[in-house]
Amino acid sequence: MTRLTPKLREQYRRMFDLARIRTERAKAVEQWCSKVLAHKAIYEKIGAPLGIPWHFIAVVHMRESSLNFKTHLHNGDPLSARTVQVPAGRPKAGSPPFTFEDSAQDALRYEGLDQWTDWSLPGLLFKLEAYNGWGYSKRNLVSPYLWSFSEHYSAGKFIKDGVFDPKAIDAQCGTATLLRRLAERQEIQFADELPLDGPPQVVAYATKKPTDANIIAAAIALQEWLASHLGITLKADGWPGIRTSNAYKAVTGQYLPGDSRGVDAHV
Repeated sequence: MTRLTPKLREQYRRMFDLARIRTERAKAVEQWCSKVLAHKAIYEKIGAPLGIPWHFIAVVHMRESSLNFKTHLHNGDPLSARTVQVPAGRPKAGSPPFTFEDSAQDALRYEGLDQWTDWSLPGLLFKLEAYNGWGYSKRNLVSPYLWSFSEHYSAGKFIKDGVFDPKAIDAQCGTATLLRRLAERQEIQFADELPLDGPPQVVAYATKKPTDANIIAAAIALQEWLASHLGITLKADGWPGIRTSNAYKAVTGQYLPGDSRGVDAHV
């Protein structure tokens, strides 16, 4: 049984922090963001009694059935009967047709997610990978279930149970990729996003990306510090532009020095 070791926890965090959405997939990821946000209230209703974050349920639903509310969250089989694919015969209680909410809660309980309490980013990604299975991990491959549509993933897919095709390319958005974009848009936050103690060197606002290596390094350090605060997700790209200045304002109450929106140039 795979365990969430400190090494695996660090790996999940590093991959999430470094995740970049493929340019050709960016529009599709934005569309998925809008779609899951439109159904946020439903996911919250399902997850709240079980202590499960709404966004975990949303990305699983996206992945398993493209947000089809007429199918089981377990595996995308139709709600008109019990599941046929693995896990088969769910839900055991009740009679079909099932409601999406009842079936979804059965799926989450079946996976033991109502007993899981570590909803940190690594804990959440660990359970997402477990939901799909450890076949990719056993081959030392990144899972498209998590990372499809990001630069972490290029090819390789189980085209059916137990059959792996190294040339097949996953056509669905990965769950972690969608979470990354939702976090960048500040629509979600994770339980472990707590601020560090003190800010690093503050850099000046820039309308163009700097070319000086020292400034870029300082900007990345500042961006990583800002992103460590609860509710702030920011790409550490070394450009202290408008998004960085907005994040700095959210954390400190002031814009970056040099930002014309600031009332005090001396921060």
